[in-house]
Amino acid sequence: MIKQLAHINIGAFDLGACEDFYCSVLGMEKTFEFVRDGQVIGFYLGAGNETFIEVFLQHGGAAEGSALLRHFCLEVEDIDAVIAAVRAKGWEISDKSWGADRAWQAWTKDPSGVSIELMQYTAESSQHTGAACILD
Repeated sequence: MIKQLAHINIGAFDLGACEDFYCSVLGMEKTFEFVRDGQVIGFYLGAGNETFIEVFLQHGGAAEGSALLRHFCLEVEDIDAVIAAVRAKGWEISDKSWGADRAWQAWTKDPSGVSIELMQYTAESSQHTGAACILD
């Protein structure tokens, strides 16, 4: 019934800063914009395999009682190279760590504070093997 994840939606307090972060720091590509009354109010970012991140201008803080986006994860080919590239652009990112799912991970935040996990799967990763993740 479900083919794949189509997109996630995040709010941005500063569209320009978010576009710069996702495109210049993370190297993603903006695929199209949402325009209302001649003003850009949002955009789509390609995240591979016809999946997307949809970003819309967020006015004010998070609404009381609204759904919380805890984080989203982007799969990468070479986590060490991504960490080095993000740091070279002056952006904070954690060191890599080994997850219970047997995959490498690192964490950063976009300009609006949305947490982003960057993950490099291994041959032993639960995402490939189906093995349970034993958490301490």
